[in-house]
Amino acid sequence: MSQVGQNGTFDVESELGVSQIGTMKRVLVVGLTLLTSAVTALCAEEVKAETVLERIKGMEEALGFMESKLARGLNDLMWWQRLQDVARIDRVRFTGPPNRSTNQPGGTNEVIVAAYTFLPRKPARKMPLIVFAHGEIHGNVTSDEEAEIVRELIEQGYAVIAPDYRGSSGYGGDFWRQIDYGGLEVEDVFAARNWMIENEGRVDRQRVGIIGWSHGGLIALLNACAHPEAYQAVYAGVPVTDLITRIKYREAGYEGLFSAPFHINKKVAEAPEEYRRRSPITHVDKLRAPLLIHGNTSDEDVRVIEIEKMIEALRAAGKNFEHKIYTNAPGVHHFNRLDTKLARESRAEIYRFLARHLRPPRQAYR
Repeated sequence: MSQVGQNGTFDVESELGVSQIGTMKRVLVVGLTLLTSAVTALCAEEVKAETVLERIKGMEEALGFMESKLARGLNDLMWWQRLQDVARIDRVRFTGPPNRSTNQPGGTNEVIVAAYTFLPRKPARKMPLIVFAHGEIHGNVTSDEEAEIVRELIEQGYAVIAPDYRGSSGYGGDFWRQIDYGGLEVEDVFAARNWMIENEGRVDRQRVGIIGWSHGGLIALLNACAHPEAYQAVYAGVPVTDLITRIKYREAGYEGLFSAPFHINKKVAEAPEEYRRRSPITHVDKLRAPLLIHGNTSDEDVRVIEIEKMIEALRAAGKNFEHKIYTNAPGVHHFNRLDTKLARESRAEIYRFLARHLRPPRQAYR
């Protein structure tokens, strides 16, 4: 049983914390020992240099996946440490749609998605729901960047679910390679919405919002377009909106994340329609929910040209949306996810927008 400090907060040095951290250390030591032993054995054998390099690369990759699992374990502890005073926190698992390339017989689905759920410690009889799509290709739901945002949502009375959709890190190589950027990962996040509505009776299915930054913003936009009746408000912070435009301005090698054999397996020049299909700008005509978009002129990760093209497309389609482009905001891509006055003011704008459409029990940002 875990120990709780006198102030009611979870103690990382509790039996649970010590046990998990100790296990992680042992796994890391074993991994490093195996890697060292394998490299020594290879050097002792008479094998081709290419074979040695290939095997070492495979070992490094396996060790990287092991490190990601360890980081996710520590991340679990930090969520409880940082939010248990205001939230009831759990991790749940459910299935997303089968992979497109699956050869399994009908009814077989091995795509298992994990998600964090957060409920206010003093919930209202009916609560609005926020679906939180994490950012970054091969990222995951992290407490260091997102805990303060989740806290602010919980304090307003929202329920929150944050899924680690397929391709997220911390779940091993097989899950990592199941990435489907702008594809089935969108349906994994929709499955998270549905799980929360089906399993938490206090969630009001008529007051559901979806939010995300960067890659998570893309997922929020695509969800709202693919399932226009499912959401009553959408926030997209510095969102990826046009993959073809994006790949043109990103560094050499970025396209390889998409053209990898386990992913799209084709470059933009070979399959432009496939890249357009995965871009929110292609689907703006399907959007029905009110939308707020934020961008930043100094952002080099998602450049403002993508945001501006999305705004033009939304205007042309006659959609109900709001937007704000910040000028050289400090923090660039992360400008409103920091602990600064500007970041807090920007998030207050987000919360006022959400409150107009989702009516949380406590509106603290009027």
